[in-house]
Amino acid sequence: MRIFAVDTSSLAASAAIIEDEVLLGEYIIDHKKTHSQKIMPMTDELFGSCELKPSDIDIYAVSVGPGSFTGLRIGIATVKALAHAVGKPVVGVGTLEAMAYNMPFCEYLLCPIEDARRSQVYNAAYKWNGGVLDEVKAPNAAGIDECISGLGNETVMFIGDGIAVNRDFITDKMGDNALFAPAAYSRQRASSVAQAAYFKARDKSNIKRYTDILPVYLRKSQAEREYEERERNGK
Repeated sequence: MRIFAVDTSSLAASAAIIEDEVLLGEYIIDHKKTHSQKIMPMTDELFGSCELKPSDIDIYAVSVGPGSFTGLRIGIATVKALAHAVGKPVVGVGTLEAMAYNMPFCEYLLCPIEDARRSQVYNAAYKWNGGVLDEVKAPNAAGIDECISGLGNETVMFIGDGIAVNRDFITDKMGDNALFAPAAYSRQRASSVAQAAYFKARDKSNIKRYTDILPVYLRKSQAEREYEERERNGK
């Protein structure tokens, strides 16, 4: 089974192709430019390097959020267009779930934390059990204090760009129970989206038409919040 995956949920943009569980190729760019400028040239280059055509892909996969509102829309639109063009199905993968695949079979509780701004992080908790990733805490948006208060007293491995802003606070509150993934493992990666999609595709209910894939935002956009604030103030 060949899977092409895209992740544009954060500042980094990435695309990857796997065949079964083997990574054939991955491109990651985390330097200037916008996702709309990067993702299609990256996709074209990846297909060319792997000597594949879009019709050679069995399943298209994409990170559906949470994450950057604009980034998610770009990634989902890209995958929808490709899947529609060649008549292939799509699997949507949660951003935080995919991040847990950055560290397969980690013995500790995994807590992806993604900077959501406004003093919040998108967060969740997962645990590897016998090669299966179990969701321990559902994705949500919360302050870092609320996030760590629900993790109990066990050792936790934190992953994600939320580490940079919150590391000192987490260490102060959790001490030796807090571990932090190396920077190379903390970025969202399309290869992890592809791996998650590979296992999710075993359940046919996770395989969708391209029209059925929608972003998961978890909270309202800044524009929506500002509009509601103006409405409350009668402006």
